[in-house]
Amino acid sequence: MRVVLAEDLFLLRDGLVRLLEAYDFEVVAAVESGPELSRALAELKPDVAVVDVRLPPSFTDEGLQCALAARRATPGLPVLVLSQHVEQLYAQELLADGSGGVGYLLKDRVFDADQFVDAVRRVAGGGTAMDPQVISQLLSRRSQDAPMARLTPREREVIELMAEGRSNAAIAERLVVTERAVAKHTSNIFAKLGLAPSDDDNRRVLAVLAYLDRG
Repeated sequence: MRVVLAEDLFLLRDGLVRLLEAYDFEVVAAVESGPELSRALAELKPDVAVVDVRLPPSFTDEGLQCALAARRATPGLPVLVLSQHVEQLYAQELLADGSGGVGYLLKDRVFDADQFVDAVRRVAGGGTAMDPQVISQLLSRRSQDAPMARLTPREREVIELMAEGRSNAAIAERLVVTERAVAKHTSNIFAKLGLAPSDDDNRRVLAVLAYLDRG
């Protein structure tokens, strides 16, 4: 699996390269600035991009803007964003088109090798890997808006875990309920959100996230 990595801090960038290569990823480019990232994404067409939000030269949202531009040029390009903090605006921009694999992790998560590698693979496969803190803030922002306000506390727990990219089996294990119960909650969630249920878990999660992002 071919990866383009963008991170301006040398030690973290080098550590991520070593980690990814240890898990049989091919890091085709490891860059430190926005212009380098744009060129790498355009020329190398990776299977997934792992991108820091803040990159030189602006140190604002350079990394994210490069990734968004690449997704416009290559619709569905899988992008996993790394950030030091939960920044809702960046998460919303990433989720806005609702297509292709997307992820948003806090940098603290990269110190858990298995969790980070699983997130990269999930995003590369077209799924989602959203940090629980990001999901919690996005849901809180919409918590008073209909139809989100109609969800029960249990349904909110289920949708948060769905948004992290977890399967029905994983949700059932986390909540200590049956998969049948999770399927029922999921059906209720889609009915309340006006979204048609789907057998494709990744498409289902992306649809929910796209809905949550609407103004």
